[in-house]
Amino acid sequence: MNEKDYYKILGVSRNATPEEIKKAYRRLALKYHPDRNPGNKEAEEKFKEAAEAYSVLIDSEKRRIYDQYGVSGLRGEGFTGFSGFDSSIFQEFEDILGDLFEDFGFDFFGHRARKRKYRPQRGRDLWLELEITLEEAYSGTIKEVTLIRSDFCSECQGTGLKPGTRRIPCPTCRGVGEVRYHQGFFTFSRTCSHCQGTGEIIEHPCTRCGGSGKIKKREKLTIKIPSGVDNGTKLKLGGEGEVGDLQGGRGDLYITIRVKKHEIFSRKGDDLYCEKKISMVKATLGGVIVIPTLEGEEKIKIPGGTQPGEVFRIKGKGMKNLNGYKKGDLYVKINVVIPKNLSKEEKKLLQNFALLRGESLDAEENNIFEKTKKFFS
Repeated sequence: MNEKDYYKILGVSRNATPEEIKKAYRRLALKYHPDRNPGNKEAEEKFKEAAEAYSVLIDSEKRRIYDQYGVSGLRGEGFTGFSGFDSSIFQEFEDILGDLFEDFGFDFFGHRARKRKYRPQRGRDLWLELEITLEEAYSGTIKEVTLIRSDFCSECQGTGLKPGTRRIPCPTCRGVGEVRYHQGFFTFSRTCSHCQGTGEIIEHPCTRCGGSGKIKKREKLTIKIPSGVDNGTKLKLGGEGEVGDLQGGRGDLYITIRVKKHEIFSRKGDDLYCEKKISMVKATLGGVIVIPTLEGEEKIKIPGGTQPGEVFRIKGKGMKNLNGYKKGDLYVKINVVIPKNLSKEEKKLLQNFALLRGESLDAEENNIFEKTKKFFS
């Protein structure tokens, strides 16, 4: 008969540490637990195998005998009565599984059910989108928003009880908070659905909040937006969410910033980009131009011979950094405007300019005509 390979069952190496063995066992216990696999015999068997393997490998003496002689060695001298799985072995390692099964809501070992200690629960977090302008993102701003959120009932102060009354023991679980039942070789304790595990119920609920201890309120909140925020920036306001159960504190408020599209500037990180139209003459001769910034107009000098599409960088005229570092830069792209509908005098001046530079206005057209004529001849 083939010997069981406990290392293979747990999925660990033969030199695995006790911590690795515990971790592997917890994983398998979660996966194959009967409560997660009701009626699944195969899962139940794998659960038993994992428990058996763990009980041997976690014990240094049993592990030494197993490594040397296998399972048959454990049935020999010093280990009389070893027969693989025995539900009593779970009592040996309640420390490793106790918190695991408590998460499931039952007592795996069949111990007397203990009343769950319910503490005040923190309230829900709230999320809000807030739209601002690029100018507001640059300098920072203050916004007032209206929230509809839960607050403690002023009638019962969040207890859910009618004034002058108190909670009573739950009749379903008799104040324990758990209901026990049997399944195969296990005894389980489910959280009582009547009292939600508190062991107590409200017999006379508050007439204003219906026993929840909370009511909805419309409230105004002032929010400070720091300078440098960008589209998608998330801000957290601690303690501005909803109140929790059993008089629990508030959750947090998270604000997602949406920055409106600007008619002049586009943004990449802390840098700003814009375009500036200038005349052909100014592009040719150079000179001073006025450019927009988020702090007002500013004059800069451009050199003669500036080409269409050329970009100038103005340091420190971009966005403020959210973390307080130096400002970004402003990049200005030059668009040269070619004049239309020239007067006769303007045309003559440009023709004279071309002649001075030795440029024939019709030379290129004549050249193209000659090439076309040769192509068709």
